[in-house]
Amino acid sequence: MALLLLLLTGVTGCFDQGEKKNDVGALTLYGNVDIREVQLAFQDAGRILRLGVDEGDRVKKGQEVARLDPVRFQLEADRLGGEATAQGQLLDRLKSGSRPQDIEKTRAAVVAARANLREAELYLARKQTLLQTNRISQQEIDSAKARVATLAATLKTAEEEQSLALEGPRKEDIAAAEATLIALQSAKELAEQRLADTRLLAPAAGFIRNRILEPGAMASTGAPVLTLALIDPLWVRAYISEPDLGKVREGMPAELRSDSLPGKVYKGWVGFISSTAEFTPKTVETTELRTKLVYRARIFACDPQQELRLGMPVTVNIDTAKGGASDAARCE
Repeated sequence: MALLLLLLTGVTGCFDQGEKKNDVGALTLYGNVDIREVQLAFQDAGRILRLGVDEGDRVKKGQEVARLDPVRFQLEADRLGGEATAQGQLLDRLKSGSRPQDIEKTRAAVVAARANLREAELYLARKQTLLQTNRISQQEIDSAKARVATLAATLKTAEEEQSLALEGPRKEDIAAAEATLIALQSAKELAEQRLADTRLLAPAAGFIRNRILEPGAMASTGAPVLTLALIDPLWVRAYISEPDLGKVREGMPAELRSDSLPGKVYKGWVGFISSTAEFTPKTVETTELRTKLVYRARIFACDPQQELRLGMPVTVNIDTAKGGASDAARCE
C-alpha cells in the first residue's frame, strides 16, 4: 500500500512538472501570412501613356511603374512660366523707376509749355494795349485770355508729369506687382508638380499583384491603376487565446514554419498584440473552442528570399521562456 501511494505521488509530480514546462516553454500559434497592399493611382485624370510593369514584377522604391500623357500638363506649365517671366520683368521695371530719357522728356515738355505760356501772355498784353486805343474788339481780348488759361493748364500738367517721373512708381503698385508675381510663380510650381505627377512611382519595394488599367485607357483622379503588395514588413496574422495572453509580450523571438517548406525555419518576433479581444475567426485552426475570445497578434518574419506568400498558412512557435529579447529576433 505504501509502495502504491509512492508511485501515485511520483506520477502526480511528473504531471505537475509537465504543466509548468508548458507554462514557460514554447507557445504554438497558427496563422496566415499577411502583406500590406497599396492601390497606386494618379493624382490627375488623363490618358495612360504606358505601363512599365506587369503582374508579378518586382519593383523598387521610386521606380516608375506607369505614366500619363504629359502633353497637356507640359503646355500648362509652359504658359504659366511665360506669364511669370513677363510679370517679373514688369516688377523689375517698376522697381527701377523712370529712365533718364523719360525724365528728360518731361523736363523738355515743361520748358516748352512754359515758353508757350509766356508767348501767350505777351500776346495778351499787346492786345490789351490796342484795346485802349479802340483798335481791336473785346472778343479778341477774350480769345487771348482763353489761350493763356489753356497754356497755363498745359504747363501744370507737364510739371505734374515731371514730378511723377522723378518720384517713380507708387509703393502700392510695386506691392501689387509682387503679389501677382508670387501667385503666378505658385501656379507655375503647381503645374510643374502636376507634370511630375504624370509619372507614377512605387512608394516602396514590393511586387505587382494586379494590373487594373491598360495603356490608352483614361485614368480618373484617385482611381487605382495597379495594386502593389509590400514586401517589407512581412508578418503573420495569428491569434492568442486568453489563457496564453500573459505569456507573450512584444519583442519575444519566434520561429515560423510553412507547409510548403517544412524543413525551413524563418526567424521572427512578436511585433504587436491587440489590446481588445475578439471571437476566434473561422479561418483560424486551433484545438480550442471557436467561440473563445482571442487576441490578434502580429508576428514579423524575416524572409529575404521572398518564399512566404500572401495567405499562406504558417505555424508560429514562440519561446515564452525568453523575455523581450527583441534585438536578437530582428532580421540581420
